[in-house]
Amino acid sequence: MSYGVAGAGLHRWTLDEEAAAPFFRQAVELGVTFWDTANVYQGGSSEEFVGRAINRFSRRADIVLATKVSGRMHDGPGGGGLSRKAILEQVDASLRRLGTDYIDVYYVHRFDPETPVEETMRALDDLVRAGKVRYLGASSMWAWQFAKMQTAAVVHGWTPFSAMQDQYNVLKREEERDMIPMCLDQGVGLTPYSPLAKGRAARPWGARTTRSSSDVVAESFDRDVDEPVVNAVQAVAEARGVPMAQVALAWVLAKPAVSCPIVGATKPHHLSDAVAALDLTLTDDEITALESPYRPQENYWW
Repeated sequence: MSYGVAGAGLHRWTLDEEAAAPFFRQAVELGVTFWDTANVYQGGSSEEFVGRAINRFSRRADIVLATKVSGRMHDGPGGGGLSRKAILEQVDASLRRLGTDYIDVYYVHRFDPETPVEETMRALDDLVRAGKVRYLGASSMWAWQFAKMQTAAVVHGWTPFSAMQDQYNVLKREEERDMIPMCLDQGVGLTPYSPLAKGRAARPWGARTTRSSSDVVAESFDRDVDEPVVNAVQAVAEARGVPMAQVALAWVLAKPAVSCPIVGATKPHHLSDAVAALDLTLTDDEITALESPYRPQENYWW
């Protein structure tokens, strides 16, 4: 079991590279070796920050580097989506920004309904065969879409997906319906993002932060249905004498198929709490206490 660190999260609130540098250094010192970013994060600057941080604080061979494709980078057919043209153009652009000649895990950031899945999977397979990419992943799509892409790869003998990066935390558990069972069946590892529900599962109900007051995604977790779950996390944390973040992360780590949660740090203790959670094993009673207040949601937010 390991952690990934989100390159976007490290400088989401600042474009000052030196302000982000201590987080990268801390990640290396704590043994975090999976670094995740995407071409669209901060218009490409996230990839540039991550690439330079690897050279500054670590060695390329010691980092598992992940980035993503599909988001719109510029106008025109090669600027976004999952067409062959877009994939071939965008992977080269990402490699330049990252300052490397290969990507360890290349994620399809979102499903592209405008492009045949065969075209997408063939282009991705060509990247693997060319040595530009070592493994393929997908992110944030319906299970039927993931199955459609995965089946195309298997039928044609192309490289299948090895990882799924979806939103999964104690407040957002909709992936348990279809996606996680599918990943378990096919041996696909989960690298969930937002394991702390944008920080909502890491602080008592009613507590506010700068992010929770300004980030529309973070605000989506301030719903009445979430309050009992947050209160349960707080109760278990107080009984254990540990921060709420450690309890929420320990819950994610205990789940089947989860291999590497992606933590977006904005304060030094975020990374240290994440690593400490690796040593926190929840009891069956504690897991039941955390899960019993949850209620399935009609609407899903990625």
